[in-house]
Amino acid sequence: MRNRVADHVQKLQPSGIRRFFDLAANMEGVISLGVGEPDFVTSWGVREACIASLHNGHTSYTANAGLMELRQEISRYLAQEFEVEYSAANDIIVTVGASQALDLSIRAIVDPGDEVIVIEPSFVSYAPLIELVGGRAVRVGADAERGFSINFDDLEAAITERTKAILLCFPNNPTGTMLTRDELIQVSRLVEKHDLLVLSDEIYAELSFDEKFTSFPTLPNMKDRTILISGFSKGFAMTGWRLGFVAGPTDIIEAMLKIHQYAMMCASTMAQYGAIEALKNGRQDIEAMKKSYRRRRNYFVASLNEIGLPCHNPGGAFYAFPSIKPTGLSSQEFAERLLLEEKVAVVPGDVFGESGEGYVRCSYASSLEQLQEAIKRMERFVKQFR
Repeated sequence: MRNRVADHVQKLQPSGIRRFFDLAANMEGVISLGVGEPDFVTSWGVREACIASLHNGHTSYTANAGLMELRQEISRYLAQEFEVEYSAANDIIVTVGASQALDLSIRAIVDPGDEVIVIEPSFVSYAPLIELVGGRAVRVGADAERGFSINFDDLEAAITERTKAILLCFPNNPTGTMLTRDELIQVSRLVEKHDLLVLSDEIYAELSFDEKFTSFPTLPNMKDRTILISGFSKGFAMTGWRLGFVAGPTDIIEAMLKIHQYAMMCASTMAQYGAIEALKNGRQDIEAMKKSYRRRRNYFVASLNEIGLPCHNPGGAFYAFPSIKPTGLSSQEFAERLLLEEKVAVVPGDVFGESGEGYVRCSYASSLEQLQEAIKRMERFVKQFR
């Protein structure tokens, strides 16, 4: 029988995160630090708005780009929180999660053979999405010695005539690293010098703990070169709603809308009504969640360092990325043995790219009691390697 699955899909590797989810799901008593989602439930007001939309019979398609009322709220939110102006009518599409926004962005700008630079360690879907459209993901390792910040010499050296864009995600998944405004300006200078675009994944923008977040399109001359990707999953604790958005230059948004029309039609109508409520009345909930994450980060990162797993202080998101090199294990061996011997689930760093080897991702979006218990078990585990 002839091959029924396309070659480029056969070559695609399954997500390394999913393997550890599956392993942990079949064990009792596991503390999972592997899940990349808030441990808060979506606020009741947002849930009520969704229920009300059903009572009111809002069960039809919306406009392809999303409800105009929601796009207007997104436009207002971006202007008020991040000081960047986008037209609700022309520059914004409501998507099925930030994941679809990312996919649309890549499909709209990347031709076969084009190169997109990805700063590693990076979210697991970036490189596969680029490669699925025939592009080439050019991986540039972050500077681990400087808390996984960008090495600008390496970044510029990776730019070629085929480079179309740089994909950024700060606060970063999996390292939690923030870039300062000055560092982002250095990136913008390279972007302008080499006539590039930027895909700026700002899904964790709300979860910046120590300094004000800088949205990339607010930098000088960057708005027309930036596709801003975000959503409601992380800041508003709405992961299961699968609702995101993308904002950018009108010509690129128009191109993305053509793909969206054929591939998805529109995002879930009920979820869109919930998102309107989140933007109108749910922003105060973000601050409470952020304070809780910051408290947990301070405890967890300090504890990791105390038990012998060196970890930089992450400025955002809800991930710690400690080095496990003192144990002499690979990141896969460490994660698997920690799960089997102490029932703590973490994600091996190498699933986020080669430069993640020697590290593991730990989500501290768990209760303080669970984090304390996880630290006890991890300390017991690492003691055997001293």
